[in-house]
Amino acid sequence: MHLNQDERDMLEGKHGIGVANAMKILVGIGEAFQAEKMSKVSRVHISLSNQEGDLWFVKKLVEGGAKCKVMSTVNPAFNKKYFEKICTFSPQELEVHKETQNAYKKIGIVPTFQCTPYFENNVPRFRETVAFAASGASCFVNSVYGARTNRESSQSALCAAITGVTPLYGFLLDEKRKGNVLIEVNAEIKNDFDFQLLGYAVPQKMGSGVPVFCGIEKEPSKEAFMNLSTELNVHGVIPMFHVLGMTPEAKTLDDCFHGEKPKKVIEIKNEDLDQVRKTLSAGKGEISFVILGCPHLTISQIKEVAQMVEGRKLKTELWIFTSYLNKELSERMGLAEVISKAGGRIVEDSCVDQPIWAHMEGKKGLTESPKCAYYVAKRKMKLIVRSLQECVQAAIEGEVR
Repeated sequence: MHLNQDERDMLEGKHGIGVANAMKILVGIGEAFQAEKMSKVSRVHISLSNQEGDLWFVKKLVEGGAKCKVMSTVNPAFNKKYFEKICTFSPQELEVHKETQNAYKKIGIVPTFQCTPYFENNVPRFRETVAFAASGASCFVNSVYGARTNRESSQSALCAAITGVTPLYGFLLDEKRKGNVLIEVNAEIKNDFDFQLLGYAVPQKMGSGVPVFCGIEKEPSKEAFMNLSTELNVHGVIPMFHVLGMTPEAKTLDDCFHGEKPKKVIEIKNEDLDQVRKTLSAGKGEISFVILGCPHLTISQIKEVAQMVEGRKLKTELWIFTSYLNKELSERMGLAEVISKAGGRIVEDSCVDQPIWAHMEGKKGLTESPKCAYYVAKRKMKLIVRSLQECVQAAIEGEVR
């Protein structure tokens, strides 16, 4: 790889051993992907995992004197105050949690603890080169904003934050961003939840690649795009997509495919979505809990929940995961009070993929997120996936129909 003088200085340790180690990792990645040089990044998002391997890595960089050079946010872990009364954490879990929080603060991240940074606090512009970890987040900024990022790991994103550069390869290059599979959507896409189903169905038919969606007639909401970006990367590996006439690099099919023909054409019918619905939504009867917000709910979604539960009493536990900002907004708007009076909880800075569900092991619940169901399966919980509205109604009635 060709490195400029500043990059060579970082590699040779002139900015400290922590920076040198970060640069060595990026050079190794660049060589593996045959990148010719580095590219500057202006912002980073890191998928903090709250696990021992992640902690070991960030502590090594902190001990070497490394600090973030550019704006960098992180994924959530868990907010202990909501769960310490109902969960029993091991001393090791608590120590890893504490040390992880401290290490990332020392290295200079902006502690948003949020999995949808692209909505607030860390929003890239069109063609901006960034380094985003978290598969749904990287897919969203590539596709919906037209920013440029590879699907980074937590470690490579942190190294980019420290050095301010990333190897120039993959989705940072024009030619890698072109679509190669045409997805003809001949199915009813009526609401945000249908984009979850679409995102589940497409990878099963196409495998990996860059899909181009045509036939989506109604402009998707930001929540719909969030759902699609997330679900494409739960049951598939799709770092970017185009929606004809709606995403910034998809004005025409020629734009999407860079003047070439698609390698494959796939049709998505109502039957495909119905099959996904049957797979994800199978089950009925009494439930013990409802979990919403993987990724974090937006303030619009929280408002919808509040409108449904106002003046009601929930028959199950209701957990709503969101960002710190949206939690604060929900309090200012009176939504949090409405949900709390009904028996629900709004939790900020937290992720469902954490050791916080011991009291729910072996029980059946509901979620609007296939990703949530995927995560908590290892916690010995059974989750049925339905639309947000169906989930809230089930929490009110204590059963899913």
